[in-house]
Amino acid sequence: MPSEIRAAVCHEFNAPLSVETVLLREPGPGEVEVTLEAVAICHSDISYMEGAWGGALPAVYGHEAAGRVTALGPGVEGVGMGERVIATLIRACGACPSCASAMPVYCSGNAPLPPELSFPDGRALSKGLKCGAFAEKIVVHASQVAAVGEEVPATSACLLACGVPTGLGAVVNTARVRPGQSVVVIGCGGVGLNAVQGARLSGAARIVAMDLSEAKLEDARAFGATDALLATEEKPWRAVKAMTGGRGADHVFVSVGAIPAYDMAPRLLGPGGTLHAVGMPHSGATSAWEPVILAATGQGMRGSLMGEVVLARDVPWMVDLYAQGRLELDALVSRTWRLEEINAAIDDTRAGRARRNVIVF
Repeated sequence: MPSEIRAAVCHEFNAPLSVETVLLREPGPGEVEVTLEAVAICHSDISYMEGAWGGALPAVYGHEAAGRVTALGPGVEGVGMGERVIATLIRACGACPSCASAMPVYCSGNAPLPPELSFPDGRALSKGLKCGAFAEKIVVHASQVAAVGEEVPATSACLLACGVPTGLGAVVNTARVRPGQSVVVIGCGGVGLNAVQGARLSGAARIVAMDLSEAKLEDARAFGATDALLATEEKPWRAVKAMTGGRGADHVFVSVGAIPAYDMAPRLLGPGGTLHAVGMPHSGATSAWEPVILAATGQGMRGSLMGEVVLARDVPWMVDLYAQGRLELDALVSRTWRLEEINAAIDDTRAGRARRNVIVF
């Protein structure tokens, strides 16, 4: 029998969400039901709610969640009833070339699943970002969850589902920053701060934080940045070169979906440096570079989706680093909100005032 749950429904792009009662079906083969304790608000959720990347409506968004397993579908192994888990948008078939290459974020082998959500009158309701986690419960494929244990509070654990691995993983998994290298992080919100943490943990010699906000630069210093630079400074690449012994950065991480940041970022690179695209602009937005400069300097560009995280490999060491006090999670949470306050929490996030706002159940 389906469960009645409360969820925040998006009926129209660029309109407030409506908290209402919907139906969630039981988990099928290979699926788990998770009763949520916390879900963070990510800018990707907001972009979808604004219609930036399309998608069917009405929909329930939310994808950065933590809770407890309360039902198992047939054939599920590796996760137990009552276990605290994170739930993420990464759904992996385990057999396609991407999964076989330890890159499940780019999985190409997933078959469609029957709809999980509906309105009480039977109308269809889309599950946004493969999670639909702005809700009391979710049903997801077992590959989308990872155990996090009891030591990490749910409000912090949920950040391990997206914001932390996106920033940290871009540095550790995608860029593979080495000790002694220089790093620039453009945008010091929730994702950017985790890129800063990743650079610190990787032993980067210089970690230059860039943002439009002095307050966010202070946050970046607290998370491990060695230098801070206002993005409004005239010709900031000169300052970056001065901070890096005249060479420029080995790695530049653009952690915001802002085209001006992408336009400027290549100029911060040194010879052989790489630009890493982490923040996602709206579909159709474009940036421009001079290819001759990249060719002449051996520079490169790489995308990084969800920090190219492998849940079973990466979540345990992140939890362990948290337990050791080496990975900061708690300070990433700006404020907690009730589900009924979700529109205010979204507005606060959109205004750039929060590291991460978290809805608690």
